[in-house]
Amino acid sequence: MRCAVLGDPVAHSLSPVLHRTAYELLGLDWTYDAVRVPSGGLGDFLAGVGAGVGAGVGAGGWRGLSLTMPLKREVLPLVAERSADVDLAGGANTVVVDGGRLRLDNTDLPGAAAAVRERWDGEVEVVTILGAGATAASTGLALCDLGAREVRLLARSPERAAETARAVAAHASGPRVTVGGLDDDPVHGDVVVSTIPVAAQTPSLVRRCEAVPVTFEVLYDPWPTPLAAAAVAEGRVLVGGLDLLVHQAVLQVEIFTGRPGPLAAMRAAGQAALDARVALP
Repeated sequence: MRCAVLGDPVAHSLSPVLHRTAYELLGLDWTYDAVRVPSGGLGDFLAGVGAGVGAGVGAGGWRGLSLTMPLKREVLPLVAERSADVDLAGGANTVVVDGGRLRLDNTDLPGAAAAVRERWDGEVEVVTILGAGATAASTGLALCDLGAREVRLLARSPERAAETARAVAAHASGPRVTVGGLDDDPVHGDVVVSTIPVAAQTPSLVRRCEAVPVTFEVLYDPWPTPLAAAAVAEGRVLVGGLDLLVHQAVLQVEIFTGRPGPLAAMRAAGQAALDARVALP
């Protein structure tokens, strides 16, 4: 069977390393590749995998797809069948191919909660999220699952944060959600989540995050980011992008194969690949 991660850019993705490791240890003769699919191209790609040739198999042997930016929200009008987490987050990172049917799921949400709890067992009541895209929605909802009652979204264009603010506010706990500017608004709380690119992590922003005990950096390439490096240097708790990637990938493996993903082995493979990149001149 065939699986892949789709997005643009996607060449940097460690998902192939994680999934291939899992399939090998599970004794499955499956493939998993990175496929560049730019914005606007997902519909044509899905049309080519959805024509089923057998139970659980799409055209060409396709079984599952991982989605990264910019496709997590673009997929929503293309596939009707979806999990409750997809509707809650307003985005999907997983497409399951089952014969002629496609269905969506979101493993970012439970993956983010698991990643935080692995590194931090303290209270999560107030959260600041840098950025306001699909990943900000998933991580915000995950932190509400862990107890957050106040979520602050800081965006470069606050007016574009409305969709994410609505998604987080719809959590069953009824959190208070506010929106501010990324350039100068204060950062406070128990956890600061960064979903923004390295170029936006200015020295001023890094300094504004110093008082928050836990930094959750969703990026893993390039690594370390300015926010991640500062958290380590100052002895604060760091939840890294690899943590999130591994936990959501373990859940994807289980969805695709019906068998639990080998967390420790997948993490070790991902860390080795990441270390090799960092070591390059």
